Parts: sequence; structure tokens; C-alpha cells
Amino acid sequence: MNNGTQTGLVDADAGDLATVARQTSVYVYEVPVRLWHWINALAILTLALTGYFIGAPPPSMQIGEAAHQFVFGYIRFAHFAAGWILVIGFLGRIYWAIFGNHHARQLFYVPIWRGAWWREVFFEVRWYLFLEAAPKKYVGHNPLAQLAMFLFITLGVSFMIVTGLALYSEGLGKDSLLYALFGWVFTLFGNNPHIVHTYHHLGMWWIVIFMIVHIYVAIREDIMSRQSIVSTMISGTRTFKDDLPD
Repeated sequence: MNNGTQTGLVDADAGDLATVARQTSVYVYEVPVRLWHWINALAILTLALTGYFIGAPPPSMQIGEAAHQFVFGYIRFAHFAAGWILVIGFLGRIYWAIFGNHHARQLFYVPIWRGAWWREVFFEVRWYLFLEAAPKKYVGHNPLAQLAMFLFITLGVSFMIVTGLALYSEGLGKDSLLYALFGWVFTLFGNNPHIVHTYHHLGMWWIVIFMIVHIYVAIREDIMSRQSIVSTMISGTRTFKDDLPD
């Protein structure tokens, strides 16, 4: 009789069964959250690439006579289109934080008043620095990831949206509705649009750094941690790889 018959593992022997662990799956991220994540990532990538060329324009004369091509115009159009997608998506994400499950709200708050939460943050820092033997299990974001998402996405994207709409409104003119809504941004920077542009450009690098670290950490966690990471943002389900206690 096969030793694995009771577990459903037809070809398992005693050695295989000794390593069997129960995998628990929890539905975490709803469809709107996952759609926003990937659309937002694509919009940010487009904004970063086009924003770089807006700050450091390509040598258009090497492409063709300036009167016969519209390279920089296409770059600006892609930047503005991706910017509006980012704005609309972010508003939709705020809506879903209100009406979605409690995991959808993690992006917009950090419980900085809780000492236990900070202890978990520092535990995760030690884990990422290879100073802990094993990570803890979290259904949603771990505390360090929650803090990073708040600083780089919630605050970072908010800053980029506000300064970006201010710069966009300047092109529409001071009598435009958008300038009436966001023209105050220039007063915060001494009514100098060049300073606003500089900080907007620096904000791009702030988010680019986060994207690089985010991708590294997500892949690292999928390999080394006790739960699924990358596949969770595709399926919405967090799968725990062992049945050991936290």
C-alpha cells in the first residue's frame, strides 16, 4: 500500500511525507486593487521615461529637420496622458480604500502611535538585512512594506500629482480652471515654476528608487519568505508555504 494514499500524494514515500506542509491561502487583494497596481506601475514607468526626456530633451536635429517631426510633442503627450491615468487611478484607489476590504486601506495610513507596530517594522528591517533567521507571516503588507508604500506611493504620488497638475495648468494659462485649483503650488516655491519643475523631477527619482527596491524585495520575498508575494498581486490570494506557527 502506498504510504501517500491518505494524503492524495500517490507516489510519496515516508521521506516525502515527512516534509509535507499544509498550505493555507487567504484572499487578500480584490480585483480593483490588483488592476490599479499594474495600471499604476505602467503609468509610473511611462511618466518616468518621458519625464526624463522632458528634463533632458533628446537631440531632435539628429532625427530629422525640426519642422518635419514631432518627437518632443509625442513625448509630452505620452507624459500628460500617463499623468491623467495616474490621477484618475489614484482617485479610484482612494474610493476603493473606503469601500474595499481592510487590506485596501493599508496604503493610506500607518499606525505610528503603536509601539508594537514599530517593533515589527524594526524586525522586518533586520530580516531584510539578513539578521533574522525567518520572516513573520502577514496576510497583507508587512509593517515595513506598509510604511514604504505610504511614504513613496501615498505621499510621493500625491506630491507628483499636485506639482504635475500645477505645471500642466501653467501651460493652460492663468485663467484656466486647473490653474485656479493648483496655481497656489507656485506660491509655495516663491512663484518660480522652475523650482516646482526641479522638485517634480526630483520626485520622479524618489519614486524610481522605490520601484527598484520594490521589485527586488518582492522577488526576494517570493524566494526566501514563508508566503507568496508576486503571484498574490496577480491572483489576489496569499499562500503560506508552511504550517508552522508565526
